[in-house]
Amino acid sequence: MSLEGTAEEYRYFATAMARGSSPLYERLGLAVAQDREMLEALEGLPPAKRQPNLLFAAVRLVAGTPDGYERLREIVFDRRDEVFAVMLARRTQTNEPGRCAGLYPALASLPQPLALLEVGASAGLCLLADRYGYEYTGNDGGVTRGGAPDAGLVLRCRVDGPAPSVGPITVAWRAGIDLNPLDVTDDDDVRWLRMLVWPEQTDRLARLDAAVGIARRDPPPIHRGDLNERLDALAAEAPAGATLVVLHTAVVGYVPEPARGAFAERVRALPGHWLSQETADVFPGIAARLREPAPVETAAYLLALDGRPLAFTALHGSWQRPL
Repeated sequence: MSLEGTAEEYRYFATAMARGSSPLYERLGLAVAQDREMLEALEGLPPAKRQPNLLFAAVRLVAGTPDGYERLREIVFDRRDEVFAVMLARRTQTNEPGRCAGLYPALASLPQPLALLEVGASAGLCLLADRYGYEYTGNDGGVTRGGAPDAGLVLRCRVDGPAPSVGPITVAWRAGIDLNPLDVTDDDDVRWLRMLVWPEQTDRLARLDAAVGIARRDPPPIHRGDLNERLDALAAEAPAGATLVVLHTAVVGYVPEPARGAFAERVRALPGHWLSQETADVFPGIAARLREPAPVETAAYLLALDGRPLAFTALHGSWQRPL
């Protein structure tokens, strides 16, 4: 990735992702994009390690949340070895439980019970969709509720259309795959997850803490390995009589071709369902089936079941636009 390519990545992050969600990260992203010395420093890292979320979370882990770009720049150049060591060792494994609000209606539409297999599972919080509560508010004012009764975490989602009718889901088996699994019982791993939550988003932080508390009571098993190398063997462990669902959200975009295409072929060959929640450009074949373009005013995911587009969904689960 060229210097300009890195600058563009930070501009896009600031304007399409952080704008309206994190004023601090919007300012920091735009400032990095204009700072040649900072961009040159980032060029010393592998392309996959130059991501805005990774840089900003690493700075916060090392020295606390900066109050502006001058402070961030000071931290990076005064403590470069520490900051870059975190960036090299860690990944942007944002494990946002709110994304289950997009997944849940699709999961509820399938024959129960389910066998959930998540690729890029991080700490496995999105494997626990059955343990959260849900509240969907349609643009007509209608409200539907679903999920676990008396859940310690209720995910609320605005719907551009009628609120969906959602039944319960039952999970008979669950497992995850990740190159670098995070352990919800490990305080250092949880601290890293907390650093990946943007500074002003106290609601997201509370949601993460609640989900971690739920997960710690019965952590889902996360297996270390590459998604293509581990997928078939783990899928074969799903119990007979349960509907296998291979799911992922905001993960496969980080997988380079041809491994991305190989994954799509592999998951289609499994005897179950494929539930994807990625940006529209990740799987062009799915995007080609869209009847309307992806939102341009803000970043969004395209939710699809077995390659069929279902909805555009918010990055952190707060809204969805059914298709």
